[in-house]
Amino acid sequence: MSQLLQHLINGLAAGTIYALVALGYTMVYGVLKLINFAHGDVMMVGVYMGYATAFALGRQAQRSLWGVVVIFAVAMVGCALLGFLIERFAYRPLREKPRLTALITAIGISFALSYGFQLDIGFLPGASPRAFPEVIVPSEWFIIGDRDVVVWNWQVISFLIAVGLMAALQFLVYRTRFGKAMRAVSFDHRTAALMGIPTDRIIALTFMLSSALAAGAGLLYAIKDTSVSPLMGLYVGLKAFVAAVIGGIGNVPGAVVGALLLGLVEEFVVGYAASTWRDAVAFGFLILVLLVKPGGLFGRVAAEKV
Repeated sequence: MSQLLQHLINGLAAGTIYALVALGYTMVYGVLKLINFAHGDVMMVGVYMGYATAFALGRQAQRSLWGVVVIFAVAMVGCALLGFLIERFAYRPLREKPRLTALITAIGISFALSYGFQLDIGFLPGASPRAFPEVIVPSEWFIIGDRDVVVWNWQVISFLIAVGLMAALQFLVYRTRFGKAMRAVSFDHRTAALMGIPTDRIIALTFMLSSALAAGAGLLYAIKDTSVSPLMGLYVGLKAFVAAVIGGIGNVPGAVVGALLLGLVEEFVVGYAASTWRDAVAFGFLILVLLVKPGGLFGRVAAEKV
């Protein structure tokens, strides 16, 4: 029982990080019906922004409360600006083009970021993995039994930050004028524009918000995993995309549920089988869900007129 409880804690800690990234996929798909495959790489850029900010602050300052806040703020604001630039200059000119055009553009941006950051030129970090600074010094906060169940401080802090960001997003989407406008654009952006809703501004703000969440998730992942590299966004982004599809792409609560389930499935596979099976089982779980519910757990399959 204690082993099961430990795996539950680890799985939920990983799932909340996937959830923040999956929410970005879901939000962008909701307003544009576009799979933004560059989203994971935007997360990677945020991690490197946090990495640079942490070293600029110094060892003592980066471990203080205000230092952690500054690291998260710089990374999230920087990625929000990057998301705005991507939407404005890459996706907006293609909005009325076939979806395949925008999809290929998203893949191109993903490759440009992930492989561009491997260049060791100027401010670019190069291809070698780096150790993320210990902005949260690991310590055991809760111990049950004879170390049968151990809860680390970074797990609790990451979980609280992720839940707080998701709660703020939930409030923003369902309790504010911006959220109402975003849901209107998601329903039909042409009709929303005729009703006076500034669709360009809403879509740009959605990209900025999803990119900021990705940066926050990336920092939480770097604190947990400690190793950062230019290709980390491909791996985490793909897992978050799987989580979003499991929950129902375009459905905000579904993305969270799908991410938590994926985190638990991966943890149980690692704990009770073998870590080498983790990725295969994750995609197998996706296929199983889609066979039973083609639109995802909380999604629905929409029919289009041809």
